[in-house]
Amino acid sequence: MRSTAGSTEPTGTVTRPEHDGRVRRFSTAERMVHRATGYLMLLCLVSAACLYLGPLAQLVGRRHLMVTVHEWSGISLPLPFLLGLFSPAFRADLRRLNRFAVYDRRWLRAVRRRRTSPEARPAGKFNAGQKLYAGWIAGAVLVTMFTGLLMWFMGLLPFIFRTGAIFVHDIVAWAITFVLLGHMRKAFEDSEARLGMRTGYVSRSWAQRYHSRWLREEHVDDVSERRTVE
Repeated sequence: MRSTAGSTEPTGTVTRPEHDGRVRRFSTAERMVHRATGYLMLLCLVSAACLYLGPLAQLVGRRHLMVTVHEWSGISLPLPFLLGLFSPAFRADLRRLNRFAVYDRRWLRAVRRRRTSPEARPAGKFNAGQKLYAGWIAGAVLVTMFTGLLMWFMGLLPFIFRTGAIFVHDIVAWAITFVLLGHMRKAFEDSEARLGMRTGYVSRSWAQRYHSRWLREEHVDDVSERRTVE
């Protein structure tokens, strides 16, 4: 049996409140995937800056070391994601991120009209902005990995392909930098969201205010499961 629109988990596998006043938002596996990916991304961007920006390159030196760190941190970026696929909770949230519900379109319309009230921006476990960000960053990482591999094996490519790979790699890397800065700014503006990623739990009042559809879906699943058991 499946849950309501916007939820893609089979009944009985959803994350439910663990104790009064708090709601379990992320499993340990999900938090570890997020943390490991963040560290690898930071390492990749910092090493890239040490190679790309002249003054910083002169200050740090050790160019060969920075090249090695950049290459291997970049090629390792998908590993936390791949390991996370062993977690049912992680796979369930991937399905959530990959699905747009009717209220997600309403959330985007509210953003376009600059309406900021939670009532105008209904959301499930993830809002429409988070879903778009997840899809965009996944695609951008794949592009930078592919162009990075082309640059790694430059001797096998004609000059025009090498030039194109370098251009695309640099442009997408700058785009990732600015998008990540925006992601971090939004995270710093919401201490409860950071708490959820750090501990796995958020307050029920916060979830009800900003992700009311998520709690509603879980309640429906809980009732359905009890009826099935009975």
